[in-house]
Formats: sequence, structure tokens, C-alpha cells
Amino acid sequence: MIKIGENVYWVGYIDWNLRSFHGYSTPYGTTYNAYLILDDKPTLIDTVKGYGSGDMLRRISEIIHPSKIQYIVSNHAEMDHSGAIDQLLDFCPQAEVVCSPKGKEGLLKHFKKNWKFKVVDSGETLSIGKRNLQFHLTPMVHWPDSMITYLKEQKILFSNDSFGQHYATPERFVDEVGGDIIFREAAKYYANIVMPYSSQVIKALEGLQSLNMEFICPSHGLIWRKTPNIETIIDLYDKWANSRLSEQAVIVYDSMWHSTEKIALRIYELLDKENISVKLLNLQFNHISDVAADLLSAKAIIVGSPVLNNGMLPSIASFLSYLKGLKPKNRFGFTFGSYGWSKPSFKELEEALKLAGVELICEGSYFQYIPDEKDLASLSALAGKIKTKLREE
Repeated sequence: MIKIGENVYWVGYIDWNLRSFHGYSTPYGTTYNAYLILDDKPTLIDTVKGYGSGDMLRRISEIIHPSKIQYIVSNHAEMDHSGAIDQLLDFCPQAEVVCSPKGKEGLLKHFKKNWKFKVVDSGETLSIGKRNLQFHLTPMVHWPDSMITYLKEQKILFSNDSFGQHYATPERFVDEVGGDIIFREAAKYYANIVMPYSSQVIKALEGLQSLNMEFICPSHGLIWRKTPNIETIIDLYDKWANSRLSEQAVIVYDSMWHSTEKIALRIYELLDKENISVKLLNLQFNHISDVAADLLSAKAIIVGSPVLNNGMLPSIASFLSYLKGLKPKNRFGFTFGSYGWSKPSFKELEEALKLAGVELICEGSYFQYIPDEKDLASLSALAGKIKTKLREE
């Protein structure tokens, strides 16, 4: 257990070995965070994934016997948050499970057990003794049942999936690890999990303006404390939710015989010469969840594929399907690739990029077999178009 503040403790589980979170690559593992508050009515904020229940119970037992817990706040019914509630209730069967209306529905469907529920609404307050918990419903950030919990007297926000990161470490606070890697992981988390719900995030952020926060305790990763980290992550969420993009381009491609790669490299060189910030990402070496993080602030998304079986490569098809689910806003781009005999096959590539919400600014550039210097030289005008488009308000 780790002490966060007076009578407030982290009692979660560190998942060192997790490498995939439903398709999201997690090379650093993750944490499932649970928080114990000691008061007249000891309260646990969330639990952990089922297989981490032993560690959670051991950490709780370092402080109090689990049988003394009277409230279990379930901010979110998804199993990485609620998975150990059942095991915990074996020790404290009279404890009330505090949740949103949709949270109760989800927990009943997950566990098929009619626990003692206390359903709360947005703005409702629960006294746990000398202190009070205030609940704020945040539907569709990122599930219908989601809510956040605020410990008023100690200015601690238990933020559910907001402001989280997938990162396993023995440290518990962002400032103990260093901001760069944690801000990168927070961006990856937002891009892959929260971005489709940005309009709801905007509403949730408006609701947070009235809260004075000295700690933000998310359900995954490290705890935010102190200035400027809290202000910085809130400002970033505001930027990401409102799609305030930078003058950046990302080239995403895959290649069979390096022909499409030659086109990608030339586009990269042309943009680089125009002093455009650009990243070149080959899907053979970059996971789509990492690519999503790179797209979070980029205005231009440029996608290339060769033709395979009258369509795009499966890796590109998978990426574009994933991108469509993330619902990026205010992006533009174009497509490119090489082909043997079926140029019309690229219509599928163009349509998939449009369906992902990306505006096509020009016809795609496609070359038969291996592009020669004349072919590659024809790309020169694209750099100017992209530069102009990037600088439009």
C-alpha cells in the first residue's frame, strides 16, 4: 500500500506482464488502481481486475481488515475496475456498492448477483464520517455508466478512466517517474480509449472547473499531484477533446516489395524540406495503437498501400478500421501506393480513409510496379498543397 494523503491509500494491483489491452499494445504493463479511505465508514474506491484480487486484499489488510469496509464505490462496471468486487464482498457482505444507475445495470449483468446497491446521481454527496464524497456522472467517458468521485475535504479526484495511462511501476506519482514518458502514455491512452468520446469529455471538463484538485487519482497508471502536472494534463485533455491540432503530418504505410515505401520516403523528404513536422510510420514496425498516439495532434494523415488481391494490404485495412472507430476530427490527407495491373483497387483505400473521417485534399498518387524518378518527381506539388492546408485556420 502507498499513502496518498491523510487516511487515503493506494491498494491496487500492478500488472507487470500485460502486453495487450483489447488490441492496445501495453509494452510497460499497467496498474489497476483501487483506493482505500479510512473514516467512520471505511470506503474503497474501485477494485482491480479479478486476478489481482489477492494483492489488493493483502494491501487492504496492511491497513484494516477487509471486513470493516462499508462502502465500495464502483466508478465503472468494466471488469478491470469491478473484477474483484465479488471477492471483496466475501469479507464484507453487508457493504454497499455505490454506483451510477447505469453502473448498477452493468454490475447486475456482469455478476448476476443482487448486492446491496446504493445508486447515486450527479452532484449527490455521501458522508463517510468526517469527510464527504461527491459524485459526478460522466456518461460515455467512456462507458454509459461512468462516473467520477471527489473527496471534498482533501481535494482528491478519483477520475476513473480519465487522465489514465497504461504503465507499470513501483512508483505511484507522476513526478516520481518523470513527465515525458507519462505524458506520452497519457496521450496514447486518450487517443486509443477516450478520443471517440471527445464531445462528452468537453462536458466533463466543464464540470471539473468548480473542483479544486490537489490530486487526480486515475484507475490506471500514476497519480497526478502538484503543479504544473495537474494543470498540464487538464490542458492537454482540453486540447485533445477540442481537436486543437498542430501543423504536423503523419505518413502511415506498408509495403510488399519496397515500391510503396519508395513513395512514402519521397513524400517524407518533400515535407521535411518544407520544414513540416512529419513522422514516417511503417505498420510492419509500429503498432496501430502507437500510431494512434502520433495522430492525436496531427492535422495531416497520409496513407499508402500496395494492391493485394484487388484491395489494400490487411495491415492497412486493419489500421483504417481502427481509425474509423477512434472518430478523429478535422483531419485531411491523401492516399498513395503501387500496383501491378489493377489501379481501380485504390478506390477501397480512398473510401476507407474518408470513412475514418479524413478529408481527401487531392487524388491519390499511384504508380505501376517500381516508381522511377519521373514518377517520384510528380509528387513535388503535394508538399506545397499540404503546407498550405496545414496553415489554414
